[in-house]
Amino acid sequence: MSPIERLPQPRLSARIARIALAVVFWLLVWQGLAMIVGSRLLLASPLDAAAALAALACTPGFWLTVVASTGRILIGFLIAQVMGAVLALLAGRLALIDWLITPAIRVVQAVPVVSFVLLVLLWADQTALASIIVACMVTPLVYINWQTALRHRQLGLFEMAQLGGVGPWRRWWAIDLPQLLPGIEASAVVGVGLAWKSGVSAEVIGLTSGSIGERLYQAKVLLATGDLFAWTAVVVLMAFLFERLLVWALGRLRAGLGAYLR
Repeated sequence: MSPIERLPQPRLSARIARIALAVVFWLLVWQGLAMIVGSRLLLASPLDAAAALAALACTPGFWLTVVASTGRILIGFLIAQVMGAVLALLAGRLALIDWLITPAIRVVQAVPVVSFVLLVLLWADQTALASIIVACMVTPLVYINWQTALRHRQLGLFEMAQLGGVGPWRRWWAIDLPQLLPGIEASAVVGVGLAWKSGVSAEVIGLTSGSIGERLYQAKVLLATGDLFAWTAVVVLMAFLFERLLVWALGRLRAGLGAYLR
């Protein structure tokens, strides 16, 4: 157990209270700024955004749009997790692959999202745009986190298990996976926010039909500031829900791994 894990953790009620306090504080700041600006056209208030979101949620097109964008972003996110992990594992075993892949990963990491979007639009259909962009943006993050975790493994434990006659499958579950989990968790949790930001940005630029990005662009063109904030809130909420789901799933993986090793 790490030193951080040994520290006393705040109770669930205390954590919820702190989160609620932070949310209320920033809503009040938002409301204050809206009152200072004094124009719904320039800055909608939290109540205006909530009313717009409630109105949108009552339309069937709203849910179809959310599901469509979620599916595209999820596909790109899963592709990125697999590609980043495979490339990192290969680079960890073969120095030549490391020399070839790592500079390319750094370049992809530095290229603006809009450059990728414009390039992909020349080759791919709009419906695949968000998935491709998410995969391109998240893969470097996954690769770097996996590579860091691989480099910080305690190889002595692996060698001792090998000398002790422990099979490769059990060595993977008992030694490799527990040491890689921090990298997996970091790449997954941090990658969720990046996936939603890059995916929706791609939909806005590419004007993907029936997407959250298209609805954001329409709200901007029509000067519907309430709808703009409402759709932005949807993106934030979906990213948060996905992050919580990932944390829960990885927690279950840790628990299952501990039960397997006992």
